[in-house]
Amino acid sequence: MTKYNFPFSYLLVALAGLTATSAIPLVAQTPAPSGPPTAAPGYDTSKEVTLRGSVEAVSQISGRRGWSGTHVTLKTEKETIDVHVGPSWYLTQKQIRFAKGDQIEVTGSRVGFGNSDALIAREVRRGEQTLTLRDAQGIPLWSRGPSRRP
Repeated sequence: MTKYNFPFSYLLVALAGLTATSAIPLVAQTPAPSGPPTAAPGYDTSKEVTLRGSVEAVSQISGRRGWSGTHVTLKTEKETIDVHVGPSWYLTQKQIRFAKGDQIEVTGSRVGFGNSDALIAREVRRGEQTLTLRDAQGIPLWSRGPSRRP
């Protein structure tokens, strides 16, 4: 019979530690609940408005992890507002660009952003051209199905 130089309780503590450590990834990998998608964070369909005006500026805003979004500064009769259009790659894919002076109509959700209001665009119209960015519930079209960015 082999003799061990450490108490049996050390072995139990070590096994308990391994079991607890192994369980952590299982909790982290719990699948998200299934069901119909809900509105995108920040997009509130009850705060939808349609604004018409002139594009004052177009900017590309970069963020963490390399994403880039297109923003348009829209001047209406009553205000100047920052419009969050969508991911730059999505606009490139849809072959649409905006330029200073363009007359556009934007339907979207008015949100507080910093110290001012902004508009998260759901649809942008310029002349006969319509760019649809989100569905009626505010869910981005670029984030689902086969058209999803690779």
